[in-house]
Amino acid sequence: MTTNLSLRARLLFGILAPVALLIVINSVSLYRQSLAAATTAYDRTLLASAKTIGEQLDVEGYDERAELRAIVPYSALEAFEADNRSRLFYRVSTLQGEMISGFAELPFWHGRIPDRTPYAALVDFYDARFRDQPVRVAVLLQPVASARGRGMAVVQVAETLELRETLVRKLLLDTLWRQLLLMGVIAAVTVFVVQRATRPVRQLGEAIDRRAADDLSPIDAPDAPRELRPLIDATTEVMGRLQRLLDHQKRFVRDSAHQLRTPLAVLKAQVQSARRGDLAPEQALVEINQTVDRATALANQMLSLAKVEQLRQQPESVRLDLAEVARQIVLDLSPLIADKALDFELDADAPVPVRAHRWMLQELTRNLLHNAIKQSPAGGALSVAVRAEAGEAMLRVRDSGPGISAELRQRLFAPFSAGDSASGSGLGLAICREIVLALDGRIALDNRTGPDTRDNIAGLDAVVHLPLDRHTS
Repeated sequence: MTTNLSLRARLLFGILAPVALLIVINSVSLYRQSLAAATTAYDRTLLASAKTIGEQLDVEGYDERAELRAIVPYSALEAFEADNRSRLFYRVSTLQGEMISGFAELPFWHGRIPDRTPYAALVDFYDARFRDQPVRVAVLLQPVASARGRGMAVVQVAETLELRETLVRKLLLDTLWRQLLLMGVIAAVTVFVVQRATRPVRQLGEAIDRRAADDLSPIDAPDAPRELRPLIDATTEVMGRLQRLLDHQKRFVRDSAHQLRTPLAVLKAQVQSARRGDLAPEQALVEINQTVDRATALANQMLSLAKVEQLRQQPESVRLDLAEVARQIVLDLSPLIADKALDFELDADAPVPVRAHRWMLQELTRNLLHNAIKQSPAGGALSVAVRAEAGEAMLRVRDSGPGISAELRQRLFAPFSAGDSASGSGLGLAICREIVLALDGRIALDNRTGPDTRDNIAGLDAVVHLPLDRHTS
């Protein structure tokens, strides 16, 4: 019900609702206590009336033969009638119910005296109706003694409830308006405090709302309360990721436009040349096909580079066996290995668990192995090793190619920096680097030296280290 409420409304509701409930409970309790105290006070007055009547009794004879007489003028009860808003009625009877004096229509008492009473008398109180009016009745068992006898009288005094009801209403109204005043003061203080407490939230929201649409810089709120720091830090982190994603998209669009312009221009020139008849149709088609292949490979690698960044923003990954992925890629590229008659060796027998997206591991292994195949001479040596060492997962692709120069090493992982521009787009190693960084790993390209090789280089080792997944699945 409160899911769409503002923070201020939730705070106000969360504070005032329990306070209001406590005030209601306190009001009911206070009203009942006040009513019980008032009832006790009026009952004492009613008991005093009964005792006054009991003092006017006389007796002749003893016990069962006792004859009671009562001379009670009604004026004796006027002192107990307050403000003429209540009336008193009485009846004096024997224990057997025989009326001696008073109002005969007042029903005789048939109850019993409570075992424990707060009064020093044999008295009972009960509610009844008399002359179609609610009344409160006090019953007093009054011992009567004189020089001529001894007996027991039952004195009943009934009082109408006008005065009691007036007092009850006054108690209720007094309790309600005081509690409502208290509730109003608490509500006002709560609103003021909540307004002050939520002011930093509103100021922060206004500051973010005033920002330009492309402003994703960190949020500067040094005066924000400590409770807002996690929200500010998380928002800043999200804005930072968005900024990196936007920068990557801008760079991708810029690089795509720049890199695809050249093969499209070459393709257009080749088509025009073929239409003019500058080349034989078969030769023209071969050159056009080569240009289309290079453009297709470039587009595919650019899409792969964009997919790496997309997966980087999706941290959901699974437990994978790097050795199993390497065996699969080797099987996929085995026709290329066989075509160059390479002396190939695969060392990937033991499981090497890592946590990653399957596409990332496949693309990483495929690019490294494909580059190694291209750089290795026909009949040369090529090996792939996957193992766990020093607490990390290690993937090593070793070729027998010419290696890399020191100058090329500085820019080899940058996009569109190919070692051989005629045979590659320069994105393969850039894709590998982005994948390794996304998986919190590292990659290195190291020349392998040998005594009987030209320039003392026997080949290139591409070595990738990734975190091992030590959690059992």
